[in-house]
Amino acid sequence: MQGRFGTGFLVFPILLVLFLTVAEGAWAEPPSVRSDAQVCVAQAESFLNARLAFWQLRLNLADWKISVVMLRATDLKPKTLGNIHWDAGKKTAVIRVLDASDYQVACREALPDMEVTLVHELVHLELSALPRTPASRREEEFAVNRIADALVRLDRQRASLPAGADGAARAAAPDSNSPWQKSLPHGRGSVTY
Repeated sequence: MQGRFGTGFLVFPILLVLFLTVAEGAWAEPPSVRSDAQVCVAQAESFLNARLAFWQLRLNLADWKISVVMLRATDLKPKTLGNIHWDAGKKTAVIRVLDASDYQVACREALPDMEVTLVHELVHLELSALPRTPASRREEEFAVNRIADALVRLDRQRASLPAGADGAARAAAPDSNSPWQKSLPHGRGSVTY
């Protein structure tokens, strides 16, 4: 015996509950979906700001108000990864770095290169009091590249050593089998990190 109401009575409430559940989902706002590129850009911004604070202290630029922003490749001069504009009188500067989404490598691989660009621009700021001519520009770029690469390499080498390593071990150059050996995509050559 099917009872007083029959099987049709049970089908209606089940369909009603199912309809209301599906309809409620349609009215709810979709969850915020962030693409890998957006996540990378957010990570890069956080990374660059943290590294800027570190390098400002390391390079004795704490009295400067420096900000870092990422720009798309189309907003930078061709074949550049960044630039800096400063006002020495106000001790303010803005460093522009190639946006993480414009790198042709994974985000994790772009961050170290972005840090080298950041340090490169900070070295330009350090040298800004020196006389500069169009003829000396090429030599300055060469020197700034070498100094920035050396500073970042030394910092990463120091960070990779175990705690308590003596000064001689910290000063030793990494060997070619080091996990920090990396060829940078920015065209500055091979740099050991």
